[in-house]
Amino acid sequence: MKASAFVYPWDVNGDPQAPARIAALGVRQVTLASAYHSPRALTPRHPRHRVVTAAYAAALYPPGERWEGRALRPHPAGDWAPGDAFGEAAAALGDAGLEVHTWVVLAHSSRLGAEHPDTSVVNAYGDRYPWAPCIAQPATRAYLVDLAAEAAVRPGAAGTELESLGWYGLAHLHAHDKTGGVALGDAGQYLMSLCFCAACRSGYGERGLDADALAAAVRQALEPLWRGAPDDGGWAGVEKLLGPDTAAATRAWRDATARSLQEQAVAAVRAAAPEGFQVLLHADPVTHHTGANAGVDPAHVLSVADGVVVPCTGGPGLLAPFAATGADAVLAANLTIVSGMGGSPATLAADASRARDLGATELRLYHAGLASDADLDAVREALGG
Repeated sequence: MKASAFVYPWDVNGDPQAPARIAALGVRQVTLASAYHSPRALTPRHPRHRVVTAAYAAALYPPGERWEGRALRPHPAGDWAPGDAFGEAAAALGDAGLEVHTWVVLAHSSRLGAEHPDTSVVNAYGDRYPWAPCIAQPATRAYLVDLAAEAAVRPGAAGTELESLGWYGLAHLHAHDKTGGVALGDAGQYLMSLCFCAACRSGYGERGLDADALAAAVRQALEPLWRGAPDDGGWAGVEKLLGPDTAAATRAWRDATARSLQEQAVAAVRAAAPEGFQVLLHADPVTHHTGANAGVDPAHVLSVADGVVVPCTGGPGLLAPFAATGADAVLAANLTIVSGMGGSPATLAADASRARDLGATELRLYHAGLASDADLDAVREALGG
């Protein structure tokens, strides 16, 4: 199967050995970040640094004229990725024979929420999630659609992978995160991720729900979890806590909002891209899930995009709903190859085989810049590099 490795520009720029080292893994493609959130990342082989701290979500290229005069706009990166960091890295990787695809993080930006608090998801208690832009708001949607088009279609790129193109919620993996004290399972995460900004309150009204009554019902539903009751998990757990009809109405609003944003963003990318440009979404086949792998309806998303990138580090089971659509789509199994982050590069060949059996057509390897030399040796052996 074709394999692609995730890479940051700062893994490549300033390290003349990086492109050849990545190509030697046996991958044919790199998925190179062009718009990204704010990580703190190791660079274990770089000759100039060992840790890169990205202070805020940024465009890793110079943002264009389309943003002039607009309140919501991407910011260029600071000294961790100056200038056209993406372009410089893409050129070096292309010269090494690697096909370059952009990696675009969309509805995940703490800087956007800090500078424009009204854009953020607001939970049933009135708490804002500055890392999570509400995708129901018209201005935020316009920002995300334009960012998708600009950050995806960069010179030297043959395709893109759009991450966080859907609802983001409570789960964030924020620096010094302290939200694990109560075991919120799938149901609790959904309830804590429901948004009550003005746009969402209006949307609930369109579905026959009174927003104030809904917020009160969500708070009441969560009370047993705060007291330590087990979260039954899954959509059945949400229905048990909130009631089937109310739960279904909230999900209908959120599903429709996410689907229309995905349609608009992919259409904008295609309008800006040359013919043959590949568009994939990082996706989870359960629509009420939130986060980097947006919850999607498999049949719908595969009618919009060329395929999906599916998290498979914990097992390849999430591939099956996408494979069941029967579409001739790219189904890329995303496997973590960093041992220190829960990956298993030593079992990559077996994991890839299992993913292929469940319908995977390609592999994504997270993450060539973060992995140790030993991890990369294991990948090279598995891929025959």
